[in-house]
Amino acid sequence: MKSALIIGALFLIKANSFSQGDLLELLPGSETLEYDEETGRHRLTGNVNFLYQGNKMYCDSAHYFAKNKTVRAYGHVHINKRDTLNLFCDSLFYDGKDRKATLWGNVRVRDNEYKLTTDTLHYDTKKGQAYYHHGGKVESILTKEVLTSRIGYFHPNTKNFFFSKNVVYKGVDLTMTTDTLRYVYSQKKTYFYGPTEIQTKDALILCESGWYQTETGKARLSKNASISREKDYISGDTLIYNPDLGESEGIGNVYYLDSTEKISFKGDYGFMSDTLNYSFLTGRALAIKELKDDTVYIHADTLYTFKLDSSNMVKAYHGARIYATKFQGRADSLTYSSEKKLIEMYYEPIVWAKNGELKGDYIEVQIDDTIIHQVNIFENATILMEVNPETYYNQIGGKKIEALFNDNDIYRAYVHGNATTIFFPEEEVKTDTSFTKKRIGMNRLYASELRVDIDSSEITGITYIEKPDGTFYPLEDLKKDQQFVQGFLWLNALRPTSIEALFEEATDQTIEEEPNEEIEEDMEYKPLDKDSE
Repeated sequence: MKSALIIGALFLIKANSFSQGDLLELLPGSETLEYDEETGRHRLTGNVNFLYQGNKMYCDSAHYFAKNKTVRAYGHVHINKRDTLNLFCDSLFYDGKDRKATLWGNVRVRDNEYKLTTDTLHYDTKKGQAYYHHGGKVESILTKEVLTSRIGYFHPNTKNFFFSKNVVYKGVDLTMTTDTLRYVYSQKKTYFYGPTEIQTKDALILCESGWYQTETGKARLSKNASISREKDYISGDTLIYNPDLGESEGIGNVYYLDSTEKISFKGDYGFMSDTLNYSFLTGRALAIKELKDDTVYIHADTLYTFKLDSSNMVKAYHGARIYATKFQGRADSLTYSSEKKLIEMYYEPIVWAKNGELKGDYIEVQIDDTIIHQVNIFENATILMEVNPETYYNQIGGKKIEALFNDNDIYRAYVHGNATTIFFPEEEVKTDTSFTKKRIGMNRLYASELRVDIDSSEITGITYIEKPDGTFYPLEDLKKDQQFVQGFLWLNALRPTSIEALFEEATDQTIEEEPNEEIEEDMEYKPLDKDSE
């Protein structure tokens, strides 16, 4: 062992067979240097300061093996690279051949923007990559960003990070937990893989993969993705979220809930805008309105909803259908206003309630909860009530009909313009032991205006303004072409019977009036004797 040397100036340690890049350059400050010829070890102690392979190193003591190109440093270890990256630890091992280092104890890595702390760190100088496997924390010097994880990879040159196991990211009004996360500094964007929860000031975001931009809040989320806010909720296979613009977009199995109005939507694609106060859904689109005693389901090719102050307006286009347990309907398009409690139906609309089938060119349905109060039918208006399956139908026709309901059953109808009623009255027939009811014929009545009273689909009374014309046909004399009002169509086969049926295209099995040019000549109209019920 050679004697200790006092270093007072620049000192250069050389090995016979190494190039200039393999030199360890001892800088001023070290107090002693010892060399062991047998092991080829240089031992430096006291304020050690040297330059090796482009890295400045400081420590209390160091061992340098020129042959193996390895350095071991102990006590207050500090490495400086390009004056911007600094590494601190209690002890270090550096392999000059592979240019890899391992740092132990109170490890800190710091540049101008970030600080990394951990217990043990591995650093590859060639790749510019540091990583830890036993827990670490990355903090932003410029912002309040803090990230902790069990495993982490840090790329000082590109400032990209990769973390896994118990990852927690915290920023201003932002907390993110996930299994695996990659952070791209240049884009201020986090990519996550595995179950992820993001809590912002305004929303709770859940998903299993995707990305989130920490500065703008923009996100693309996949796999069980959902966004919960104070007044609404959206989920889907993929969600695109832009809070600055107040926009959300869903692709695949989209579900949107407006919790304030208790209305929700489903579809294959959806777009929601907070600034425009509307949403749009298509592809098996379904609107679901929760009411007190029932739920109304509205399906169409395309659904729009508009938020108006304290209510919602739903517009359904192309193949609109309604299902509730108490009534059903269909039309080419419709609108529903929660404020007006009104459904407006356009182009071949039909409403079914109990045994009643109501049709016209345009229909208004006034509802409260799922209780129908009134149905207004305009142009080519008809009300059909099946009293004997596929045989007899009590019917009302006119230019306009106002149908009043009690417990979703029609109890009165006001008919305006070309009013027509066809009904099959009953009479009691006595048998040996009891009385039974039997259809005795058909009444056909015409007037300009009528009031028709109805009980359980049976016409119980008629009031008219002007004397009507009409006739009674015994069943044995009744012809089929006399049994129907003009434009009669029984479309019960199109009636949705379940939520699933809203998406099925029913077979148009209808019972129609058979036209007969001689129908007028076959009828003998006789005025009724009284102007009362």
